[in-house]
Amino acid sequence: MDIKEYFARISYRGSHNKPDLGTMSDIFWHHIQAVPFENLSIHCGETIELDLEATYNKIVRKKRGGWCMENNYLLSWVLKTLGYDVTLLGAKVYVPEHDAYPEEIDHLLLKVVLDGKSYIVDGGFGMAYQLWQPMELISGTDQPQTPGVFRFLEESGTWYLEKVKRKQWVPNQGASTSHKVEDEVCRRIYLFTLQPRDIEEFRGCNAHLQTAPDSLFVTKSICSLQTADGIRALVGWKLTEMKYNYRDNMDLVEIRMLADEEIEKTLKEKFNITLDKKFVPVNTSKLSLF
Repeated sequence: MDIKEYFARISYRGSHNKPDLGTMSDIFWHHIQAVPFENLSIHCGETIELDLEATYNKIVRKKRGGWCMENNYLLSWVLKTLGYDVTLLGAKVYVPEHDAYPEEIDHLLLKVVLDGKSYIVDGGFGMAYQLWQPMELISGTDQPQTPGVFRFLEESGTWYLEKVKRKQWVPNQGASTSHKVEDEVCRRIYLFTLQPRDIEEFRGCNAHLQTAPDSLFVTKSICSLQTADGIRALVGWKLTEMKYNYRDNMDLVEIRMLADEEIEKTLKEKFNITLDKKFVPVNTSKLSLF
């Protein structure tokens, strides 16, 4: 594992001699624009391993993406290598259909302490709820970013992350009968505590999310990548491209349904992903990821 090889993978050419907020934010921004949030391995008959060298090989050498436990585990290695004070945290991701959080942690994120301040670094959420910058860990303060306004709320030691949503303009809404523009103004994303976690604590959830019949990652094949001004995502056969704040506090959402023969080419051209094994798209869950 070589930090310079990782920097080449994310096209980062900035300095890394000083572990400050600017450097961390710049590396983070390059990471989320280069490394997709994706679970394609599950739909190619591959196992997602919770092993740092396997993750490094997959993301850096094979130019694949990964989910939270891959992206953020790799980012923890990157930041520690550069001298940052990094702690793994566990979160529970909000499920809108049930208006509830799960019983067990199902998301890995990072806390970084810099100059006496704590920041949340999460490069593994993907879709329209992906942070574009590290967020300072303060309660009740709006932290505007290009994707929207994020904020933390803290209650009795439990922290909640939420995002204020913009309206969405979908010019070709007929392209997908399942796509509904949501009326919700604010979306809860996840809750977490500041209890330090060890990577071993995520082994159960890493296995469960790959195999449980009701797991979002089993019922949907997902590949999303942040772009310079929005995101693109392939969920099942549905390619969605979103441009943030296109006009009047409104996001532009363009949707196209792909044919089977377009999938491989789209993964290569839009996400820079080439798969080793046969990929079978899936989209049987009704959960909206936007």
